[in-house]
Formats: sequence, C-alpha cells, structure tokens
Amino acid sequence: MKYCITLLFVLSLALGHAQDNFGIQFPNSGMRGNVCGYFEQAFQNKPKETSFVIKRENSKLFFETNDEKWFKQLFKNPQDGIAVDIVSKNRYECEVDPVPSQIKGKLLAPVYTSELKRGLKPHENKRYRVEVGNIPTSMLKQDLEFNILFLNNNTLCKYYTIFNLASYPWGLLDMGVYLDSITYKNDKIVSDQEQAVTRYKTLQFVIPFEKNKSVYDPSDIKPLYDSLKLTDFNIKTIDIKAYASVEGSKERNMELQQERGSSIARSLQSFQSPEIETNITTSENWVEFFNDIEKTTYRDLKSQSKSQIKAALTGATASALEPILANHRKAVVTLELDKIDVYKEQSIPELTTLFNASIANDELEDAVVIQNSLLEKIRVAGTPDAIKKITVPQQKKYVDFINKNMMYDYLMDIRMTMIAYNKLKELAELDPNNPKLQYNLAVLKFVIWRNNAAPIDANQFKSQIADLKNYGINRTLINRMNINYHIVRAEREMRKRNFNEKDKSVLNILSTYNQVPLTDSDYLSLAQFLTYYAQNGEAIKLLEPRAQEITIDEDLLFYYLNLTLVDKRLTQSSAYRTIMLNAVNLNKDCYCKLFDPSLEGGVTFQLLEDAYLKKSYCENCVN
Repeated sequence: MKYCITLLFVLSLALGHAQDNFGIQFPNSGMRGNVCGYFEQAFQNKPKETSFVIKRENSKLFFETNDEKWFKQLFKNPQDGIAVDIVSKNRYECEVDPVPSQIKGKLLAPVYTSELKRGLKPHENKRYRVEVGNIPTSMLKQDLEFNILFLNNNTLCKYYTIFNLASYPWGLLDMGVYLDSITYKNDKIVSDQEQAVTRYKTLQFVIPFEKNKSVYDPSDIKPLYDSLKLTDFNIKTIDIKAYASVEGSKERNMELQQERGSSIARSLQSFQSPEIETNITTSENWVEFFNDIEKTTYRDLKSQSKSQIKAALTGATASALEPILANHRKAVVTLELDKIDVYKEQSIPELTTLFNASIANDELEDAVVIQNSLLEKIRVAGTPDAIKKITVPQQKKYVDFINKNMMYDYLMDIRMTMIAYNKLKELAELDPNNPKLQYNLAVLKFVIWRNNAAPIDANQFKSQIADLKNYGINRTLINRMNINYHIVRAEREMRKRNFNEKDKSVLNILSTYNQVPLTDSDYLSLAQFLTYYAQNGEAIKLLEPRAQEITIDEDLLFYYLNLTLVDKRLTQSSAYRTIMLNAVNLNKDCYCKLFDPSLEGGVTFQLLEDAYLKKSYCENCVN
C-alpha cells in the first residue's frame, strides 16, 4: 500500500457477566434494555458526523468530541458518566491466552455528570475535551489503548473500543473521455484471466515458471514480446510480482524468484534502448495454494501452520500435488507503455506551427499524429494556455480536432468544464451524430451536475445517457454512466432527506454493477459508496471474490480487511486465512501494523482477542 490513511471508528462490544468495580453495575444483555433505554436512544440518534475518542497527553487522558451539544444532552443524572478501561498489549503476547473478561485492563475511577460538564472545554479544530483520568506510572511504558464505558446511573450501558480504520478518497467510476478512442484517467487494472489485457496504456500478463529454471533468454521472451504488438510503444515501467510454490525453503524460494524476475526484466530490456524502470517483488504463493487444495483430499492442510505444511510437502504428497504447485510458480508482469512519439524532439511552438500548417493544407492524417504529440507535451509541461495557439476552423471535418483540444483543456483544469461543455454543444450542432461529442457531453454534464455548477434536469439527463446507444456507444459504457447517475442521485436525495428515493438509487446500483467490467479503483469507490449508505454487507459481498485473488490492488485488499476484521463469522473461516496471507504477501509491514495500538496508526491490538486473528498475527508478524 502506498500509504495508510486513518479514520476514527468506534465499535460497541457486548459484555458478559457482572462484576463490581467502583460500584458500577454490569447488567446482562436482557436487563440492559430496561435500565439503558434513554442512552440507547441517544446513541441511535447521534448524528453520523459526531465523533469521540480518548486522547493521551503524557500520563493524562482526555475524552474528546466534536459535538458539544450531543455530549451535554447525553449526561443528565448525577451518576451518569464515563470510565476508562486501560488495556495493555501485554495481554496479547503470543505465548499467553487472555482470560475472557468484561474489563480487559486497568479500570479508572468514573467521572460523573457535574465534573464532565464543568470540565468540558473548547480545544483545537472546533473540538471539545475533558480530562477523564491518569495512566498509572507502572503502565506508562507499555503499548496501551483506552476503551470507554458510558454509564447511566452508574450502570454500564455502552462499552466502546476505538478502531482506527483506513479511509480512501472515492468518487464516480472512471468514465474516461472520448479522444481518438475512450481514454481513461485511471491507471489501475484488473485481469481475470492469465492473458494480456490492454487498458489505460498498460499491459498485464502472466509468465509461468518451469521448475528449477531461473534464467530466461531473450529468445524465450521474444514470442511474447511480438504478440504484444509493441512496435508503436516503448515500455516505460515493468512491475513484476514473482510467486514461488510453497514447498521448500522460503529463503531459497525468494532467491529463486528474484533471479527469475530479474531475468525477465533483462530480456524485455534487450528489445529497446530507453532504460526501463523496474520493480520486482517476491513471495510464496500461499493464496492460490489454499484456494486450490480446497478441492483435493489434502484440504486438511489448510488448518495447519506454514511450517507444518512445508514439512508435509515432501515425497509422495509433493508428487501428488505437483500439478497444482506447478501452476503457482509464475510472474504477474505489468508493463506501463508510452506511445513512440516521432515528434519527440520538437518543441511546443514548433509542433504548433506544424499542426496549424497541416490543417491549412488539409493533411489531416499528419495533423492527428502532430496534435497527439503536441497535446501530450502541453499536458506534461502544464501549460494549458498553449492550446489557444492551435488554430482549427469550426467546420464539420475538423470537429474531432476541436473536441480533442477542449477535452485536454478540461483534463488539465476542471475549471474549464463549463467552457468545454458549451463549446462541445456548439460542435454538436455542426455534427449531431458524432459519438465522441455525445459521450463527452455526458461526461462533462456529470461534473457540472455533481458540483452544482449549473441546473441539470435529472430525468432529462437520464434519458440522454440512455440515448447514447443510438450513437453506437458500447452498452458497458452506458451501464457505467448509469451507475454514476445513481451515485450522484443518491447523494442529492440524501441531502434533501428523501430517503426512499436515495434507497432506490442504491438498489439500482446493486442490480447494475455486475454488468460492468470493474477496475480495482472502481471496486474501491463502489465499496466505499455502499459503506457510506450502511450497506456494509453488500460492500463485503462485492469485494470478497476479488480479495482472494493474488492480483488484487493493495489499497482495495486492505479496505476489505478493514471492513471485515471485526466480524468473527468471517475471520474464523479458512477462506479468510487465505485473504490475510494475500495481505501479508502484498505488504507484510502494513498487515502487521493493523495490530498496532489504535492511537499509533494501527486498527487496534484488541483484534487479538480473536484467536484466529491472533494465530495469523503470531505466525506472520512475530519473529
């Protein structure tokens, strides 16, 4: 994962039998409803924007919130209050089984209504806080977390563990823009098959490894290189994820995969003179191993540790599983391509002169090549004003040239959206059946609609999207726009508190997304959209199949883990172990960091209350 961003999240945990601490009453779940009705209602009605957390400053602990009004309304009775349970990571040492308990660590004395309201003071960034206790001297050097007990008449009504969950920016599915063809802004891809997939100027393919072979000659790679038809492209970057089958020494497996990856990179480099930036990562292919043995008589291996499995994969067992293991030795190779530019050495002013001359002389095929080189140079240089020096008459035969200029203007500066939109509407009067214009008009209209830049009739826009089929636009592109239509509509209906209409749009998306090929960025945007509208189960359902594939994008996999780590029904399954191993393969440091203290960038080390997660953590993160 390129980065780990965090967002505070709280989870209420059910507690077991009663015990006496500072006179606090611990009712069972059946009785809690009788004594905690008001508190339950207050938390149900809590605005979703309201947040709270325990903050630490040296030995002092503060309860902090962004909602003063909600906080003061919550505490009414003299013995309503807050107590802090200080939990140490020492509780979860790998050699120790934690004793189940309502209070997991050191319980501090409660702070009650009068002191809470009197002590609540404004803090930075429009927040408020009140001191709620001190860490005992004996615990100051330990890794700590701070759970919150909310008390109603000195009765425990809510017990909160603070979770630090990853958050990522999200928006509409990438619709791209229509230039010579559909060009996408997004550069992430997903391949469902072991074959080359061309998209976003990127190729992804799989090279199998023969057992005990570590070197690839250019002659081995040449047929593949030729099949990719790279005569018009240079390879800019190579990303190689090299996978070893799981039997044998891990150290030797990693060494072998590094040799194989480097050999492939050298072979590809031999076909071009520009230097190729190369990144090689290696791992053992536990993901596909666990997926594949599920269908064999050796499925019981899934419950064993990695070392036990390696010990079993010898002799007859290794021979019997060789047809499966053979498929696990491979490299997933992703190439980022740059189109070969015959005008590479020409400057922007020189190309502008050449383009204008080609248009004046009606040498339109040459003009297309020159314009593509010129616009890309302008984009890289970040000088959009240079487009204004490109001269194109407003005639039907030049419509595609003007369209391309305007869409580049929009891509370089979203503030140009309205100007580009109005210009394309003029062009559509010249060439009303031009599919590129009609598609781009719809793309720009989404930007205008979502940003309230101009009034948009939602029903008319919906019909406009449907009419794209009459211009020959591919059905999957129209379906993608329909999903985006309902994403924007759901947002707008939510703001107007038209919840029934919002729900209709969410349901429409759920019934449509499986008709659209999705990139990993699309999956991430959709999952976050569904989570925002309280469709966590649907978000998990969306991501689950992808989470078990080794080619999944790192951000997407860790978002799935953040959605599911707190659900014991999922974490205790063998399929989930496969997903966690996938995360370990992609980024072991980020996986292990999930179990760091929540105030130090982790989700929470209290996940280790789950024996299944603890086993994974101890197996993969503890030396």
